[in-house]
Amino acid sequence: MSDRIFGIFGVLLAIGYAFAALAIEESFLSDAVGPKAFPLIIAAVLGLASAAIALRPDPEPVWPGLMRLVEIIAAIVVLVLYAELLPVLGFIIATALASGYLTWRLGSTPLASVVIGLGTSLSIYAIFHLLLGLALATGPFGF
Repeated sequence: MSDRIFGIFGVLLAIGYAFAALAIEESFLSDAVGPKAFPLIIAAVLGLASAAIALRPDPEPVWPGLMRLVEIIAAIVVLVLYAELLPVLGFIIATALASGYLTWRLGSTPLASVVIGLGTSLSIYAIFHLLLGLALATGPFGF
C-alpha cells in the first residue's frame, strides 16, 4: 500500500512540476530548446517512474525500527543544518562537518570519518572552485 501512495504522490508532484515548468516565461534571448525543456523532461521521468511504482508495487515493505528512524531524522537535520550553515561557515568547513558526520553514521570509524570529511570537502573545493572557477560559499576565513 505504501508504494502505491508514494507512486501516486510522485505522479501528482510530476504534474505540478510540469505545470510550473510550463509557466516559465521565455526570454527573446533563449536558445532553440528554451528554458522549459529540462524541467519538462524531469517531470516526465518523475511521472513515468512514479506511475511504474504505483502500478507495480513491491510486496509490503518492512519499515525500519525506531532507532533507525531516529538516525534517518538526524541525517535530515544534518543536511538542513548544512544548508543553513553553509554561508556562515563556508563551503570547506560546512562540507567537512556534514560529510564527516554522515560517513560516521554510515559505519566509518570516527578517525576515518574526519579524514573522509576533510578529503571530500577539499576535493570538491579543488575541482569546482580552483579548477572550474565556480564560486562557492566563503566562510569566516575566506575559503
